[in-house]
Amino acid sequence: EVSEMAERSKQNVAHGLAWSYYVGYLKIVLPRLKESMEELSRAHPAVLPHHDTWKLHILIPLSCDIQDDLEKADSNIQHLVDLPETTVTRAGIKKRVYKHSLYAIRDGDKARPCVLEFASPLQTLRAMSQDECAAFSREQREAQAQLFYRALRDILAGSQECAGTFRLIAYEEPAEADSHFLSSLVLWHLRQQQHEEYAVPEEHPLSTGSTGFSLQLSTSDLPQPLRSD
Repeated sequence: EVSEMAERSKQNVAHGLAWSYYVGYLKIVLPRLKESMEELSRAHPAVLPHHDTWKLHILIPLSCDIQDDLEKADSNIQHLVDLPETTVTRAGIKKRVYKHSLYAIRDGDKARPCVLEFASPLQTLRAMSQDECAAFSREQREAQAQLFYRALRDILAGSQECAGTFRLIAYEEPAEADSHFLSSLVLWHLRQQQHEEYAVPEEHPLSTGSTGFSLQLSTSDLPQPLRSD
């Protein structure tokens, strides 16, 4: 009876999505991320000068508004290269492929590398709020997005296998349209990450060569996001 009440009120959605995302994806790819980054660094030594970028940065918009193309979402985010693929035989699928994309986050004529992607389960929450069969209101969607973030944060906090391989970036979009909000947000987190984890020497800007720009953190005030791990 309690389970049926929880199902009707959609209380189990976020928790289930967070566990599915962790067990079915993050727990597979994150322990292999360092190896992929090392392989990429050997192939492109100028691309990854600092180990503070060797994490998967996961964007969690609490509006559940996910854009498939980050370059179209923000012109200051430009695709550099894909990381080496992780291949796993899973659930009857031979050589299932998982991969990540490395982006350059531009600030003026400078840039900084970052492995970046959205938390894909948020697309499920948005789709449910748009499907009459799910009877999922906008308010429920927003509440579940926050629960998803907290559940995922807690799950990953207890995972020794994934420790030090990720950063969650949960945020609310600004009331006024800002075409470069996303890039500024990511840069803010990268700078915070340096302050938290490293004694950082003078920044050595990344020359991205084929992308046509290089990167460096801005000294301007950046948006203050929600606390993340």
